[in-house]
Amino acid sequence: MSEPPTPEQRAVVGHGQGHARVSAVAGAGKTTTLVQRVLHLLASGVPPQRILVLMFNRAAREDFTAKLQREATGQRLPDVRTFHSIGHRLTQTLTRWGYLSPRQLIAADWQRERLLRQAVQMSLEQADDSQRQAALEADRLETLAQFCELVKAEMRTPEELHERLDFGDDTQHFCEAYAHFETLIADHGVMTYADLLYRPLRCLEATPEARARVQGFLDHVIVDEYQDINEVQQRLLAILAGKRAQVMAVGDANQCIYEWRGARPDAMFERFGALFGTAHDYPLSYTFRHGHVLALAANHAIRANRRRPDQLCLAAPGTPTTRADVAVGNAALLEALREWQQAGRALSETCVMVRSWALSVSVQLQLLRAGVPFRLAREDRFVFRLPLVQALAGYLALARDGNRLHDPEQLNLLLSQPTVFVPRETLTALARQLAHTQQWPERHDPLLSALKPLQRRNLKRRWQLLCELPRLGHWPPAKLLEHVVEATEADKALKRAASRRAKAEDDVRLLDVLIEQAGELANDPDAFIELLSQPVEGRGDGVLVTTVHGAKGLEWPLVALWGVNEEDFPHYTRETPLDAERLEEERRLYYVAITRARERLLVLHDGGDHRPSRFIDETAWDDCHRAAAALGEAPFESLAVRAPEVVGPYLERCGVRLPVTRVEESATAATRHWEVGQWVRHGVFGEGEIVVLEGDPANPVIEVRFTQAGRRRLIAARAPLEPVAAQAS
Repeated sequence: MSEPPTPEQRAVVGHGQGHARVSAVAGAGKTTTLVQRVLHLLASGVPPQRILVLMFNRAAREDFTAKLQREATGQRLPDVRTFHSIGHRLTQTLTRWGYLSPRQLIAADWQRERLLRQAVQMSLEQADDSQRQAALEADRLETLAQFCELVKAEMRTPEELHERLDFGDDTQHFCEAYAHFETLIADHGVMTYADLLYRPLRCLEATPEARARVQGFLDHVIVDEYQDINEVQQRLLAILAGKRAQVMAVGDANQCIYEWRGARPDAMFERFGALFGTAHDYPLSYTFRHGHVLALAANHAIRANRRRPDQLCLAAPGTPTTRADVAVGNAALLEALREWQQAGRALSETCVMVRSWALSVSVQLQLLRAGVPFRLAREDRFVFRLPLVQALAGYLALARDGNRLHDPEQLNLLLSQPTVFVPRETLTALARQLAHTQQWPERHDPLLSALKPLQRRNLKRRWQLLCELPRLGHWPPAKLLEHVVEATEADKALKRAASRRAKAEDDVRLLDVLIEQAGELANDPDAFIELLSQPVEGRGDGVLVTTVHGAKGLEWPLVALWGVNEEDFPHYTRETPLDAERLEEERRLYYVAITRARERLLVLHDGGDHRPSRFIDETAWDDCHRAAAALGEAPFESLAVRAPEVVGPYLERCGVRLPVTRVEESATAATRHWEVGQWVRHGVFGEGEIVVLEGDPANPVIEVRFTQAGRRRLIAARAPLEPVAAQAS
C-alpha cells in the first residue's frame, strides 16, 4: 500500500474510532486518500462486506473502483455504490419481503411525459385552453418533473416546497398535479428515479420491523461529495448506518452548487451533527491541481461567504505555476487559444466555461467565425438546434427572401416561436393555409373559431410582422432582431412560457446575446444568418464548451471562464434580486469555476455596457500575484494587501514570514452604509435618491433615481458616490 504524500492525508487514512468529517479543497487528492483509507480498514481486519463506499454518481464510482482495484492486488473489496443503486437494492429487498408493492422503473422519457401531461390536464380541468397549453409546454412539464423530484429529495410537502421556492407565475397547479402524478404512477405500477430513495426511506421510517432487518450489517460507511447530498439521502444513510457504523463524510462545503437539487451547504456541519452526533474533523488543505496564484485566488473568492469552512486552500509543494489573467472580450479568448496551439498543445485540453447555456451562444458564434473547432457538453445546446434561435434566423432569412412566406414548414416555425400558446395542430394547419392563400383567414374560419380573441389577435399580429419583414431586408441584423423581439413581445412570451424565473431570465438573456452578436456583423446580415443556421458537429479534438455546473469534479490545463459580468455572474435581475443566501450560492459557483484550471485560467468579461462582475474585484487578483511572487525569488520586505487575514496565514503556512498589512482605504463608497431613501451625489449623474438596495449589505447593488439622469443601477463599492445631506432642490 503506497503512502499518502501529506500528513493531513495520512491522518484521514489512519482515523480511529467514531465519525469523521473531511473537508477537502478542490484538487486535494481525496480519491487517492479514500482508496488508502479503504485499504487501511481492510488491512486492520475489517471484513469487506462490512464497509460501504458511496460515490456521487456512476462515473465517480467507476473511477474510484478502478483505482481501488489497481491498489488492492487481488484481495476482496467492499461495495462501492451510488445512492440510487443502494436505493434500487433496498427497493427490491423491501418488495421481496412484502413491505413495498412491486413497481417498474420508468425507463423512457416519453412514458414520464405522458403521465405528467395527464396529471396537468387533471389539475387544470377547469382552466381555459391557453392556461392548459402553457402548462403543457415542454419546459413547463420538465420543471414540473423537477418539482416532483425535489418534493421527494427534500422530504417536504408540495405546498411547503412551492411556497419556499420561486417557481414563477402560472405554477399554482404544481401541487395538485403532483398529487395526480403520484396517483397515476401508483395505478400504473411504475416509479421514477426519485422513488428509488423516497419509497424505501418512507417505508423504513414508518416500519420499525423493516428498519431492524436492514441495520447492523455495516461497520464503516464512507461518503464522497457529502456537500451535495440531499435530505432523503442523509436520512437513508442514517438508517443504514444505525448506531453501529462509523460514518466518514468527505467533501467541500465551498463546492455546494446543487441547491436546486436539494443540497445544502450546512450538510457537512449542522446537519451531519444532528444526524450522527460528534465527529472528528480533518482538513485536506493542499491542492495538487494548481499553483499559488490560483490557490490564493480561491481563498479570496470565497472569503465573503459566511457559510463556509474555516480552511485555507494551499498549493502543494512542487505544484506547477499557474498563470491567471483577467481580460475583456472575445479577442483575448481567441488569442489564448492561438498561443496554446502555437506552443504545441491540443485544443482538446482546453475548456470554456459559462454560467448559463444562454451565454454559450456568443462563445459558439465567436468560435465559428474564427474557425476554431469545438464541442459542447450537451449536444442539444448547439446554437442552430435551439428552437428560438432557429426561429430568429428564420425571421432574418424571411427579411432577405420573401418567398419563404410560401414555405409552410418555415411559417409553422415562425408562428410557433416565440410561443403564442396555441396548440401545435392548429398552428400547423394555419401555416399550411397561409402558405397557400397568402391571406389571413376570415373571422369565422374554422381554424380560428376555436381560439380565444387574444390568441387570434396575437397570431394576426405575427402574420402582419411576417408580411412586413421582406420590406425591411436592407436593415442591419441587430435592428431587425430588435424589431422582431419587440413586435412578438418575445420577452413576455418567454417569461410566461418558462416555469421558473431563472429559466425565463436565461431565455431573455439569450435574446440580448443574439442582438449583441448581430451588432458585430452589422454590414453582413447573410453571414449572421449563416452562422445561426450552420449545422455544426462536435469535434472531439476541439475546445469543450460547458457550464460551471457541468464542469464540477473535472479539470483542464487551460480554462477560460466566459461572461463574468455583473448580472450574468452573479446572476440576478430586477425581478429576481440577489439576497444574501443566493449571493453565497453564486460565489460558490464562481469558486468551483476558477478552481478547474491547472496551468492557465483566463477570466473574461464583456466590457462595453456590461460591468465586470463583483467577483473579479473580490478575488483581488493583483494581491494574489504579488503574494505568489513573495513565495518565489522576488525580494519583499513587507506586503500591503486588501485581505491580510488571507495572505498572512497563507505565506506563513508556506514557510515565509513577512509583515503583511492592510491597504489603507479612505471612507469611500466601499466602506459606507447605504439605505433606501438616502440621497447621494454621483460624479457623473449628479444627485439622486436610492430606491432599491440588493445583495450583500457590505457590497450592495443599488438603484438610484437621479434628478437629471433617470434610474441607474450601480455597484456601490465602485461608483463615485457621496452622501448628501438632503434632497436636491
